[in-house]
Amino acid sequence: MSYEVFARKYRPQTFDDLVGQAHVSRTLKNAVAQNRLAHAYLFVGPRGIGKTSTARILAKSLNCIHGPTVTPCGVCDNCREIAAGNSLDVIEIDGASNNSVEDVRQLRDNVRYAPAKGRYKIYLIDEVHMLSAQAFNALLKTLEEPPAHVKFIFATTEPQKVLPTILSRCQRFDLHRIPANLIAQHLQFIAGKEKITLEPAAAHAIARGAEGGLRDAESMLDQLVAFCGEKIGESDVLNVFGFTSEQTVVELTGRILQGETPATLELLYEQSENGKDMMRLMSDLIVYLRDLLVFKAKPDAVKEDVDPDLQKSLTAHAGLIATDRLLELIDQFAAAEGRMKWAPNKKLHFEVAIIKAIQSLGQATLDEVIEKLGELRNGKTVSQKESPSVAAGVSPASQNAAAGPAATTATRVAETAPPDEPYSIELWQKILAKIPVKGFLRTLSESIRPIGIDGRNFLLGHSPDDKSKIEALASANNRRQLEMLLKEATGRDWSVKFVAKDGIPPSSAVDAAKSAQSFKDDPLIQEALEMFNAQIKS
Repeated sequence: MSYEVFARKYRPQTFDDLVGQAHVSRTLKNAVAQNRLAHAYLFVGPRGIGKTSTARILAKSLNCIHGPTVTPCGVCDNCREIAAGNSLDVIEIDGASNNSVEDVRQLRDNVRYAPAKGRYKIYLIDEVHMLSAQAFNALLKTLEEPPAHVKFIFATTEPQKVLPTILSRCQRFDLHRIPANLIAQHLQFIAGKEKITLEPAAAHAIARGAEGGLRDAESMLDQLVAFCGEKIGESDVLNVFGFTSEQTVVELTGRILQGETPATLELLYEQSENGKDMMRLMSDLIVYLRDLLVFKAKPDAVKEDVDPDLQKSLTAHAGLIATDRLLELIDQFAAAEGRMKWAPNKKLHFEVAIIKAIQSLGQATLDEVIEKLGELRNGKTVSQKESPSVAAGVSPASQNAAAGPAATTATRVAETAPPDEPYSIELWQKILAKIPVKGFLRTLSESIRPIGIDGRNFLLGHSPDDKSKIEALASANNRRQLEMLLKEATGRDWSVKFVAKDGIPPSSAVDAAKSAQSFKDDPLIQEALEMFNAQIKS
């Protein structure tokens, strides 16, 4: 008996055998159980995730002698013939080589005939997007109103190339890439059946290299068994396929985030000398940074894709970098990956990308500079956040040079910012003495009183009842004049802020009090009071 590869030997035979496609298997099982069967299905997804296997399982469920059933027996003639691919009633067609109008016309002529043995005649067209536009159009009428005994099942990796008129006539199922943890578990299942010792780290390395395709993972395991025999370790996987270990990617990321340029380049040199694929290493680095980005946003979102040890590394690295910086890092490495594809010296572009990335982590962004300047203007103490280069032992002078003129300016402002001056009544009295006796500015000044200082903001309070009056009088010109008078008195820049505050009497009460006092101080009134020995009662 000829050898059967793992991908065929362990092909799913029932809906429960499908790995990582629970949403598809559940829907199809319910449709079969409730006899709610569509006349056309479209399975969409990348390679090696179970599109054709799902189609065959559905065909067995429909044509099993015990069916329609969600659990085909797998031993009757119909089930065995469908599994072997030689059933007369399940016609598998390769869309790439049977894509002409003549092929579709022949199919259309044959659908009228009843099935030979089974309950349904099922047409399974793989890579259906390869059909020509004319072939699609020739299939439309038959697909819309097929005979009762005919079912169509299409599979494709590129649904965008299928005509909308075809898509609208099918029930579409999108099969997902299979999470790495599920692939690793399935590989351990196969290893147990084959009496092979497969290290968990090796299973995860294969799963990561398969990029969500179970068939690719099974093929790699098959190749490793031929290379290693009955015991497979992580080093075997890395050596055979040129992968980089997960721990190496974690270590490389950690050195980048900590700004350790020499150590990072040394690790890259070691990987290059060991024959590792630089493109693959760059791809693994970007994937890890993507996992870190998702982990920072929602830690539970990466549970199915990473093992517990990697989650610990993500937790440690998440505190070393802000989200916006991480996005910049991913953009930089993605751009470098694009350049590396066509470059003869891929290592050179990788090294340049690492140096640029570490330098960018030590630079202050424009938003950070504006934020620091705002804090300084408000008189707050600006905390100096240690950059990766400082953590790596780089001198402050070197850090300022790397940070650029913006960061240097922020540092200079922090050194020269004058301390806050305490508020005093004398300061406001000096200002009032310089304000003209008549005019809107005098009217404004009589309606307000100083209530404090907040950094460089000189706070002037007024009664809530005077809000509309203050808004009318506090023009940009009056505000600017007050700020100039404050600067003349103190030698520093100020920003005048008007604040409504309870407890301050409204200007109407102040005016009434001033009028009463003016009446009492009038010389004629004083002479009359002395003449009649009288007094004024309020």
